[in-house]
Amino acid sequence: MDRLIFPDLMKNHVTAFFTGKNPGAEPDNVSQIMKIKSRQIYMPVQRHTDKIAIIESSLHPIIADAVITKEAGILIGVQVADCVPILLYEKTKGILGAIHAGWRGTAEAILKKSIKAVMDSFACSEDNISIALGPAIRSCCYTVGFDVFSAVSHATGPGDYFSNEGGKYCLDLPLANKYQALSMGIPERNIWLSEECTFCNPDKFYSYRYARGTTGRQGAFIGKI
Repeated sequence: MDRLIFPDLMKNHVTAFFTGKNPGAEPDNVSQIMKIKSRQIYMPVQRHTDKIAIIESSLHPIIADAVITKEAGILIGVQVADCVPILLYEKTKGILGAIHAGWRGTAEAILKKSIKAVMDSFACSEDNISIALGPAIRSCCYTVGFDVFSAVSHATGPGDYFSNEGGKYCLDLPLANKYQALSMGIPERNIWLSEECTFCNPDKFYSYRYARGTTGRQGAFIGKI
């Protein structure tokens, strides 16, 4: 269990955790650690979209970058390597969510849309929703062009999630998503944010930018198991 990161605000309610390089995001590895069957783990086919899958009975993988469910007995998850892994938990009705937010997903406000989908589909209040933002690339290591900065800031609004140094925009994707959660009415006390940067810790996390291309993936998982 020391290989997993458990956000404090969820750990007494559901099984919710982030992984690093070990065990990564492979369902077989996660199933062995959590002592469940691989078929109980659901991960979507990620394509940097704003698509949200609401899982009920079918566990057939579909293209989506966010998964929402109220079903027990399954572990939903997403995989990342610099992008922001996000977990969502609504305490009164037991709604769970796993979200993959790279800069494209952040620019498409996938977290905002996921929060709205939970509130609309399950008649939930934002006061009862908790959000955990896992390890991802931070502003110390993430310089982007004006186009990326503009797209993310348009979706997010004002905040201290970016800086402009020497004509280069330094973007903090986890912090941008925190601002998006706050803008949806999620109380700050209900938000947990990891301070770890994936690029700064290549021994612990996969980082696409650090590897300059092909690399592995870590994950974020949540379930009532």
